[in-house]
Parts: sequence; structure tokens; C-alpha cells
Amino acid sequence: MDLNRRQMLLATGAAMIGAGSMSRVLAAGDKGSPKKVLFFTKSAGFIHPVIDRVGDKLSLAERILTEIGKEHGFEVVATKDGRMFDPDKIGQWDAFVFETTGDLTVPGTDKTPPMSKDGKAAFLDAIRQGKGFVGMHCATDTFHSPKDGPLDPYIEMIGGEFIVHGDQQHTRILVTDPAFPGAGAFGSSFMIKDEWYALKNFPDDLHVILVQDTETMEKTKGGNKAYDRPNFPETWARMHGKGRVFYTSMGHREDVWENPLYQGLLIGALNWTTGKVEASVEPNVTKVTPGYLKYPS
Repeated sequence: MDLNRRQMLLATGAAMIGAGSMSRVLAAGDKGSPKKVLFFTKSAGFIHPVIDRVGDKLSLAERILTEIGKEHGFEVVATKDGRMFDPDKIGQWDAFVFETTGDLTVPGTDKTPPMSKDGKAAFLDAIRQGKGFVGMHCATDTFHSPKDGPLDPYIEMIGGEFIVHGDQQHTRILVTDPAFPGAGAFGSSFMIKDEWYALKNFPDDLHVILVQDTETMEKTKGGNKAYDRPNFPETWARMHGKGRVFYTSMGHREDVWENPLYQGLLIGALNWTTGKVEASVEPNVTKVTPGYLKYPS
């Protein structure tokens, strides 16, 4: 499957409304000032190649999101500087995009300036008060909860937490909400290769958009039982207070980031999280992934 730029644009904002309204929605997205989006790529843990910079040159993921964002009415600012979340700076952003790892309040692996404790609190409060959030791949491998609980408030916000992953592999992803902006272009299901996260700590208010079809996966290798479990959420949306939250576990590989279908999903997510388009996010996790709470210990 492949999409050109025009097809991607049509897929990201109009799939859930009648064709007669399509032109009005696309035009409305072009009016006014661009939405300001902070793309945060700090790695306090593992540094993923798609967000790794060479000198001052933006990483692949940063370049792609900046470019397609500009085409679709978003001013994307890519940074690894946690000071951008300080309470006196955070109000300028309409949405936040994360591809991050680890405890972002410490310098960690990449040694870039961390968030302050006040910055983390300001960020989470901004989401509760109505800002948008988009997380990709390792955003769930960020701010882990203590083993004995309670959940870290960031994990409560994003709606899931990384456990482990197996080897990269082709697998089938099921589309459970083709009406969500950017999702319809995938069809009813699709095959794609990526590094797939096994996840836990799902709340019961998730609106699942894409499902990890574990029947198509190599479940156990070398003692790693990451996928020895029923189908579970792979991409979802939820409300967090007044804020709109979106997450997809895709986004490890360079060719995934370069795929117009994936790019269209991210633009659709930005459109929804910033309120440029509407979509139903009624909880459906118990219906479309009834075994979502079962996973290897």
C-alpha cells in the first residue's frame, strides 16, 4: 500500500464525515495561524536511530514530522531540551509529540537538559486542561511506574506501559476504527514490519484504533514470551481530562517513518488532538480486545 501526498491529506481529516463536507473541512484546516507542536525526542534511556541526530542536523523522524506538519497547518518545533516544559514556556504549545525513553527528569543517555519536576507537572497539567498529546513507539517506554505501583501519572495519561519486545517482524495489524483520522487508508488490516512493543497497564477507557494481531506473530523465541498473549491495543485514543491523547506503538524503523500511510496517521492524530477535526473516541477496548489484560508475567 502506498499513498501520494494528496491521498494522505484526504485520509487524515475527512474519513469520518460525508464526502460533501470534505472540502469544507480541508479548507477550515488551512485557516488561521498554524497549530504549534513541540516534538520532544529526548532519550534518557535507549536512543532510537530514527531520532538520533548527527551534530546539529535534525534526525529522520524530526525532519519528516516538521515537513509534513508544515504542509498540513502545523508549526512543529523539534527539541531534546526538557527546559521547554518549564511552567513559563509550556503555554505556547497547542500539542506535544513524544518519541522518548526513560526518566525525562534526568540527563540520562543523551545528556540533554532534562525536564524539571515542575516541568513534568506543568506538562501533565497542560494535557488535563486541554492540550493535545501524540506518542509514538517508545513514548510508552518513558517514565516507568514503580514495580509495586502506583502508576506514574505520565503512564496514566498515555494509557499503556512498555514491558518488552521481541525481534522485529512482519505482523498483521487489524483496523478497528477506520473512521479515525488517518486510519481508513490502511483498509481493514495490513502487514508491516516494525519492532512491536508488548504493553500493559491499559485503562478501560481506551478507544482502540489498531489492534496487534498476535496470531500472526512469532510469539516465543529464546525464552522471550512478549507476544504469547491475546490480541491487545496497538494504537489508541483517549481523553485525559479535557486533553486529547493518541498513541501508536509503530515508529521504530526508518521505513515506517518514511511510509506515507504512517505519516498520514500522525497527521490525522495531530488534527484530532488539536481539535482541527472531530472523531468518536468512545471506549471500545473490552469489545475489540477482550483479552487485553492478559499478558505474560
